[in-house]
Amino acid sequence: MGTRVYLARLAGLPVFDPNGDRVGRVRDAVVRLRTTNRPPQVVGLVAEMALRRRIFLPIGRVTSMDAEAVVLGTGSLNLRRFEKRQNELLVLEDLLDRRVTVVPEHDEGRDHAGTVLDIGMELNRNTEWIITRVAVREHSRLTRRGHVYQAEFDRVRGLIGPTETQGTANLIALLDQMRPADMANALQDLPDARRNEVAAALDDRRLADVLEELPEHDQVEILAGLDRERAADVLERMDPDDAADLLAELPKTEQAVLLDLMEPEEAAPVRQLMNYRPGTAGSVMTSEPVILTPDTTVAEALARIRNPELSPVVAAQVFVARAPAATPTGKYLGMVHFQRLLREPPASIVGGLVDSGIDPLRTETGLLEITQRMATYDLVAMPVVDSTNRLLGAVTVDDVLDHSLPRDWRDRDAHDEGAV
Repeated sequence: MGTRVYLARLAGLPVFDPNGDRVGRVRDAVVRLRTTNRPPQVVGLVAEMALRRRIFLPIGRVTSMDAEAVVLGTGSLNLRRFEKRQNELLVLEDLLDRRVTVVPEHDEGRDHAGTVLDIGMELNRNTEWIITRVAVREHSRLTRRGHVYQAEFDRVRGLIGPTETQGTANLIALLDQMRPADMANALQDLPDARRNEVAAALDDRRLADVLEELPEHDQVEILAGLDRERAADVLERMDPDDAADLLAELPKTEQAVLLDLMEPEEAAPVRQLMNYRPGTAGSVMTSEPVILTPDTTVAEALARIRNPELSPVVAAQVFVARAPAATPTGKYLGMVHFQRLLREPPASIVGGLVDSGIDPLRTETGLLEITQRMATYDLVAMPVVDSTNRLLGAVTVDDVLDHSLPRDWRDRDAHDEGAV
């Protein structure tokens, strides 16, 4: 293990125990402030385990840190949820993106304003990890991206203490490497103001993906922090069923304003979903499954499900219906699983491959019956039709799980109460 480590580079690395078993992933580093003029001491790492629980790993337990992984030595782990103490800071959450001033060596020349990109720690003679270096991007009026350089810790002003000038670019760059669910989990750990600031700085698509993974109260607070036009743009990027669920948490007047600001073709399926009774197939279905007409070729069908923006459960099968192919469709004919598509010649048409032996759901079908039928037939999605057998959408297994689990299942705080 080297004597200097840059902490932002550890973010997302897997953590292994001495047996090679994976413990979790690094999410941050904990810095303890000291009462003297001595630089802060890095006392441990924050690791995220299964079920989104974050625990503290004392730095003394770490035997190796490199570009590939963090490895722990022998000993037991305290599995209590990590909570930051009064004299502690988190490197990524509290220090990254801070605007600081760097004093030139020997007090020669002007001070330089910049933004923190990374924090470097070194092992001292007492085997303590101490903050010694700060990577800074200099603010420049001449270029969009200023010069990057390293400064000694004692030359940096404004790194420690209250600040109203903390940006978001570098934290977002780190978070952007995560899956939406992990990014949503990371945002829950930020103070409310910082969380809302970071969320607002995401592009519309990324923010929509993250909102879908957050508890409802966080969704509402973040959406309320956006101007209404931006909020409507983000709702347009969400899956219609998720957008409908989020809008249902808002006052009726606010719902109407946001729906009116959305593009009519994007708002229409959301309005329809909001009309169904909660807890039914109509209320939880997605109105945008992969729908094909029977004359579509297998090659065309496979091209459709290769779309990287489709979730795995939506791409697992295609639904075949008479034109029009947008919901509500013409007469529903059946479904074709992607494995069947892989086994057929590319020129075959999907109309000859449909599985029509499973009765579709009705909009009023309840969650219990949906769950039982999906389990009976080992399905990850089921079609939903109206009384005239037009396809309206599909209920996917993630829809069922999302609405069957406790209402606060995404809220990590609710599930950490009483944890040992």
